[in-house]
Amino acid sequence: MGSEDLVNLALRRSIFYPSAEIYSNSPSGFWEFGPIGEAMRRKAIDFWRRELLQKESFLEIFGAQILPESVFRASGHLENFNDPIVQCRKCASLYRADKLIMDSSKELVPESISTAELDALIKKHEVKCPKCKSKDFATARKFNMMMPVSIGATGDVQCYLRPETCQSIFLDFDRIFKTCRAKLPLGIAQAGASFRNEIAPRNTLLRAREFGQMEVEIFFNPKKINSIERWGEVAEYKLNLMQLGKDVRAVSCADAVAKKILSGQLVAYYLARVQQLYEKYGVPLPKMRLRELADNERAFYAKEAWDFEVECSEGWVELIACNNRADYDLKGHAKESKKEIKVKEEGDSEAFIPHIFELSAGIDRTLYVLLDLAYKKEKRGPEERAYLDLNPKIAPYFSAVFPLVNKEGIDERAKALANELSQCGIDVLHDDRGSIGKRYARADEIGIPYAITLDFETLKDASATLRERSSMKQRRVKIAELPEALWKLQTGKSEF
Repeated sequence: MGSEDLVNLALRRSIFYPSAEIYSNSPSGFWEFGPIGEAMRRKAIDFWRRELLQKESFLEIFGAQILPESVFRASGHLENFNDPIVQCRKCASLYRADKLIMDSSKELVPESISTAELDALIKKHEVKCPKCKSKDFATARKFNMMMPVSIGATGDVQCYLRPETCQSIFLDFDRIFKTCRAKLPLGIAQAGASFRNEIAPRNTLLRAREFGQMEVEIFFNPKKINSIERWGEVAEYKLNLMQLGKDVRAVSCADAVAKKILSGQLVAYYLARVQQLYEKYGVPLPKMRLRELADNERAFYAKEAWDFEVECSEGWVELIACNNRADYDLKGHAKESKKEIKVKEEGDSEAFIPHIFELSAGIDRTLYVLLDLAYKKEKRGPEERAYLDLNPKIAPYFSAVFPLVNKEGIDERAKALANELSQCGIDVLHDDRGSIGKRYARADEIGIPYAITLDFETLKDASATLRERSSMKQRRVKIAELPEALWKLQTGKSEF
C-alpha cells in the first residue's frame, strides 16, 4: 500500500485528517482522529495494556502534559534536545539540515554530528534548496524542539509542553515505589500526548508536532540485570537483531546475553516481549527488526539503544525506542530538586539509584504501520475489492449488522439485534443506507471482521447470514445463537 492510498482511505473513512483543516493558515504537523480512527487508536492502546502492561504487572500513571523548566534542565532537554537547521539565503526556506543532506546524497548523517560538519557535507554534496534550487545556505545551527508555555497571570512562570511522556514517570518513581509497596524490577507506564516543535513535519502520523506515546520505564538494580525471574520463558526465543555493520539475524535471547550483544537478561527479556507484542498485533516476523544504534546515533541519555523497526510501504519505520538509560534520569532529577532518590532492597543495607530500561512506543506510528500492512486489494471478477485485514482486536467494530431492505420488519429486527449484541459487550455498527454491496465494501475498508445480514429468509426461520471479512465466506446462523457465536469468535474460542 502506498502512502497516498492510506491517506486517501483515512480521509474518506474519517480515520485521521489534518487539524483545523477548514483554515488555510493552520500549522502542519497536527492531526486529528475521527470516529473510526479514534476507535482503532484506543483499541491499539488497550491491546498494549492487556498484552504487555497487565501480563508484566506494570503500573500505569497519567501525568501532567506541562512541566516546569527545572524538570527539563535536569533531564538535559534544554541543552541537548536540538535538531540542526539550515536556511536558504535566496528564498529563506528553513530545512532540517541532516534530512536535507540525506535526501540529496543518501548519506547517513549521525545524530551527534556538529554544525560545522553539516556545513561541510552540504558543500561536499552540492545540496540544492528543494524550493528554489539555490546552493547558497546560511551556516547550520541548532534549534531546540521544546514548546514553551507561560503559566500564571503575569506569565513569568516558565514551563514546557512535555517532549516525551517519561519525565512524569521519573518524577513519580519515589512516591510509587513507597506507596505501592513495589519491588524492583518495577515497570511504570504511561500513554498520552507529547509535543515537539518539528522543523519539517512529514509523512502524516510518522513525524508530527503533537503525537501519542505509550511508554514503559523499567526500574532495576544494575547488579541484578542477569537475575530475571521469568527468564526461562524467553531464553530460547529468537530476536531479529541487526547489529552495527551486520545484516538482520535471528539470535536467541540466551545467546544475545552470552555473547554480550545485549547488556543483560533484563534487556533481552523486554526486547522479546516487545517483539512478541507486535507479532500479536499482526506484524509478520520477517518485517520486524531490532536495530542497534551507534554511539553517535543514540539519544544523549542512552548507554545502550535498540530501535524496534517495522518495514512497510514507507520503508523501515522506527516504532519503539528501546534505551538503557542507566541512572541518568534519577541522578539528574535528584541533583536539580535537591531530593535524594535512592532505594533499598530487602536484605540490602546500602541504598542505590535504580537504573532504567525504556520501551518508548509511538501510538500513532504503530497505528499507521498496522493500517499500512493490513491494506489489501484483490480482483473479484471485473471489480477490485479493497479491505483492511486488521487484527479483529484493533478493528473499530467487531461486527456490522445490515438489513437487506428497510421494510417488512427486517430493519426493526436488525436494530434489535444490533442493540442485543451491544448489550453483550460486542462493538457493533448498524448500517441501513445504500445497497448491500456498498455497505459490505464500507465495512471491509475499515476492517470490520464480521458482517451480519438479515433478509427475507430471516422472516421465515429467524436466521441471518454471517460473513467473514477477509475470506468473504458466509454461513447461516440462527439469530438467537449469534451473541454466543460472536463471543466465541471474539475470544478465540472458535474459528469461522
